[in-house]
Amino acid sequence: MQPIHQLVRTYDPGELIADGIVHGVGVVAALVAVTVLIFYASVWGSPGALAASWIYGIGLVTSLGVSFAYNIWPRTPFKWVLRRFDHSAIFILIAATYTPFLVAALPDPLVLANLVGLWCVAAFGILLKCAWPGRFDRLTILLYLAMGWSGIMLYSRLHDVLSLVTLMLIVIGGVIYTAGVVFHLWERLRFQNAIWHGFVVTAAGVHYAAVLNCVVRLQA
Repeated sequence: MQPIHQLVRTYDPGELIADGIVHGVGVVAALVAVTVLIFYASVWGSPGALAASWIYGIGLVTSLGVSFAYNIWPRTPFKWVLRRFDHSAIFILIAATYTPFLVAALPDPLVLANLVGLWCVAAFGILLKCAWPGRFDRLTILLYLAMGWSGIMLYSRLHDVLSLVTLMLIVIGGVIYTAGVVFHLWERLRFQNAIWHGFVVTAAGVHYAAVLNCVVRLQA
């Protein structure tokens, strides 16, 4: 197992402050947005929409919250533990974000298989991150991207149940996430972490809009 100082880059105070601000905005916005989403689904949504909203909401807040804790935590042995949780939470976020869209297209067998498959891949990714931390980072980035773009295979199914606005927002969010990976890997760039997390928060906001639009269409 590699020591934490070989896996976590040292950031100067300015970079840490910038990253903290980005995370703080993201966490607060997520808490407010998820509260609105679940309230709406509870009052006007169908049971499926409500369940999907809870899954998505928990995944979003957990991912951003864990990322915030990990990135502001000082370089101590516990940061190594938080790193595992942070990278694992990304798998949860991707699967949770897809859940409302796929629930909207159920009971299509192919959609159901994709939904189960996404959560299985997420579980596998979490196992990699927790059991072999730091050893398969490149592989897990490929898994993130593969999960994120897996919906392309279901375009014809999702096109029938989701609005054009929702589909466009899903794609735009995916493009923002993917573009952000460049900065995630560009470790020599100053403020690289804050920029990467800015892409994450922006893409998450776009996908939230897509989820909200989807839930509105799942009204009882």
